[in-house]
Amino acid sequence: WTDGLTTLDRYKGRCYDIEPVPGEDNQYIAYVAYPIDLFEEGSVTNLFTSIVGNVFGFKALRALRLEDLRIPPAYVKTFLGPPHGIQVERDKLNKYGRGLLGCTIKPKLGLSAKNYGRAVYECLRGG
Repeated sequence: WTDGLTTLDRYKGRCYDIEPVPGEDNQYIAYVAYPIDLFEEGSVTNLFTSIVGNVFGFKALRALRLEDLRIPPAYVKTFLGPPHGIQVERDKLNKYGRGLLGCTIKPKLGLSAKNYGRAVYECLRGG
């Protein structure tokens, strides 16, 4: 180990402002910034996993919602887009004229077996 490996301050997210939600008790808006070095260039998966990952599953939080996400223009330019367009995906799925949604239902969300099955069914049914 070296000091360079154990000094993590430059990689910490920082809450730079907290505001109460108008008209709501015990609800707040927190403004959080993360160093761009934390994120792999061109990886939407890495970006969203890093920001929202498992935080929504923390039992200490009764409610949490991501309201806004601002990405530096220089980082946006690292996203090259998919290797092919939406038409290829629609052709593979034979789904046209509507939005497409992908999701992962995780067992650790605390759903009963019946409700877990219902959530999976609804996701699959939605296409």
